[in-house]
Amino acid sequence: MKKHTGIIFAASILCSIAYFGLQSCSETDYNQGKALYQKKCANCHIEDGTGLKGLIPPLAKADYLIAHKNDLACIIRNGLETPIMVNEVVYNQQVMPANEKISAADITNIVNYILSEWGNQGGVMTLSEINAQLEACRK
Repeated sequence: MKKHTGIIFAASILCSIAYFGLQSCSETDYNQGKALYQKKCANCHIEDGTGLKGLIPPLAKADYLIAHKNDLACIIRNGLETPIMVNEVVYNQQVMPANEKISAADITNIVNYILSEWGNQGGVMTLSEINAQLEACRK
């Protein structure tokens, strides 16, 4: 009987850890994405996502993010050289550099941060979705 009690106790501990671990994941405030954004993106797009007027597009309240949600991973990984329109303003002065060594997990964190910050309501993307985007745009 002691053996079964130990197994039940261990199982209940594991279930509790899993439950509370999942709770904290779903209530995230995107700290990792924010830190990565500040390190890799804020120099150009500015810490508050406003960009540089006329030169570097904003990410804050950017219609482009929603319209091109399925391209964001590729843009972060491969950069962007073509003109784009964000909130009815054309940006074609600067080239966005590639981040070829950034991991899919880091891209997922950055994308989820920018999709949820500064008034953006772009939802959440999974690592699987980001990997699928990266596979589709491989150079």
